[in-house]
Amino acid sequence: MNFHRLLSSRLRGLELIEHFSFKRHTSIGCGGTASVCACPLNLGSAVALLKFLEEESIPHLFLGAGANVLPADGEYKGVVVRFPYFSDLFFSDGTIVAGAGVTGGALCRFARTRGIGGFEPFTGIPMTVGGGIVMNAGVKEGHFSDVTQKVAAFLDGKFEILSADECGFSEKRSLFQNGGAVLGAVFSAKERPREEIEKKTKDFRMRREHLPKGRSMGCCFVNPAGDSAGKLIDECGLKGYSSGKCYVSPLHGNFIINEGATARDIASLLEFVARTVKARKGVTLREEIRRLAFDT
Repeated sequence: MNFHRLLSSRLRGLELIEHFSFKRHTSIGCGGTASVCACPLNLGSAVALLKFLEEESIPHLFLGAGANVLPADGEYKGVVVRFPYFSDLFFSDGTIVAGAGVTGGALCRFARTRGIGGFEPFTGIPMTVGGGIVMNAGVKEGHFSDVTQKVAAFLDGKFEILSADECGFSEKRSLFQNGGAVLGAVFSAKERPREEIEKKTKDFRMRREHLPKGRSMGCCFVNPAGDSAGKLIDECGLKGYSSGKCYVSPLHGNFIINEGATARDIASLLEFVARTVKARKGVTLREEIRRLAFDT
């Protein structure tokens, strides 16, 4: 089916990108293509698009910054949906309101310059607000669930405003991983001394500077309760383990670096690491990344 022609003839308020490349739009730098990516220009066009896709049973997936995902190889026979134009970011009634396309960097700067604390743990994490909500992104010192008050979403065929409690947040999880689209969020805005915010921001920035460089998905596995996935992988002797054109980082066992591998190669390495840790340490690692399967 020619999705570009179908969407352009039936809907308005969309930017349509033909021949979309997952390799160019993900931090891991692999994966196949899709015939079209649809970027709604406003809330009305987003709701109309998502309703249309659901009513017509057209396969679709959502992509934010593409930093914590592993797309499959081959062609995705559906529509990729992104929200780069949902970039509103403002202060209102003691809260920060942000569109799904706002970058993590912009959100952190906005909070910092206004003396609002709680966003420092997100410093340097490549993401959008939408992706951050979906993945409940963060580090042990703070996750999106800690600062989120409400989420604007398209869920179960309609536009909704959900409270944080209704979002099903847990360790690197939310209900949106099972479906629906995040369109924006309202965050708590608690004032903190600027010196404190600057110090914490600097500390988190320095910590991220020591993370492995190169094309990766960030941390691949969620830390088990009371333990570290990277430490377990290291104890299994897997740091630096290479499989073709991808390898476990010798600096951080929870990172896989891609130097030209296919998505299948990277998936195989992920699975090998998880099996090895299970066999040698008795611990089942849960993937932190989101796989984009092209099973349509």
